[in-house]
Amino acid sequence: MPRKSAEAAERRPEIEGAGWYASPAGRRQTQREFERALRNGALIRSPGARIPRTNPEVLETLLEQAKANATRPVSIRLPIADIELAKSIASKQGIGYQTVLKQAMRKGLGRAAPVGESRIRRG
Repeated sequence: MPRKSAEAAERRPEIEGAGWYASPAGRRQTQREFERALRNGALIRSPGARIPRTNPEVLETLLEQAKANATRPVSIRLPIADIELAKSIASKQGIGYQTVLKQAMRKGLGRAAPVGESRIRRG
C-alpha cells in the first residue's frame, strides 16, 4: 500500500497548476490569451455549448460594457466639507452620499477627458 505522502506528491503538479491559474499572474495570462483569441477570431465553442458563435466585434463591445459596469474599491481622502456637502445633497435627493460623489466625479471626468476619448455614460 503506498504511503499517503507519495499520493499527495503525485497530485501536487495538478494542484500547483490550478493554483497558478487562480493567482493574479494566471488570471492576467488567461485574460491576454482570451483577448488575443478574440482579436484573431479564434474563439471556439465547445460542441456541447448551445450558444451560437458570436461575432468578435460583439464580444469586444460586451467586454467594454462589462469594464464600464465593474467597480473597484478605492480609498481617497476628501475634505470634510465636501463630504458634508455631498451628504446634504444626498438627503435632498433621497440617495446615498457616495452616489452623489460618484456622479460628481463622473461629470468632472467627462469634462476633463480629451477630445475623442471614450466617454461611457451611466445613469
